[in-house]
Amino acid sequence: MLTFEKAIKVTLYILLKKFLNFLTFLFFVSALLFHFSCKDDNRNNSNIPLVEVNFAIPINDPAYLNLQTPGGWEYISGGSRGIIIYRVSQDEFKAYDRHCTFQPSSTCAIVSVDANNITASDNCCGSSFILTDGSVTKPPANFPLKQYNTSFDGTIIYVTN
Repeated sequence: MLTFEKAIKVTLYILLKKFLNFLTFLFFVSALLFHFSCKDDNRNNSNIPLVEVNFAIPINDPAYLNLQTPGGWEYISGGSRGIIIYRVSQDEFKAYDRHCTFQPSSTCAIVSVDANNITASDNCCGSSFILTDGSVTKPPANFPLKQYNTSFDGTIIYVTN
């Protein structure tokens, strides 16, 4: 016959075991939800080929005269279909792949800077992107332009991925 103390110990053991099973279940469910809810920052670029980008641009070089003032931009070879370097402010530059994120397998999916010097558009699909952050300003594209890392030391812009 079980004593009262043993009955309490058995009950506590069973409850503790169930609680630990519940915590294990909760941990695995949380891990699965976390895994599937995390999105790569570059998910918008999953169909844009990954190409090594690693170069420096001396902005005092006359070839890059347009990069000497904010709002200036230049096309640079590299990336998947070329790169747009855009000067956002005195010390901030952005670098975007010219490969449009809408139907990137299309051979004409290339963005070009518009006459307003603030947006870039793909004449094939009609998508438009703002150059200050690469976001879509006019569909059908849903994802921003692929952006490369930039740093500026006062005279040289470094562009990498």
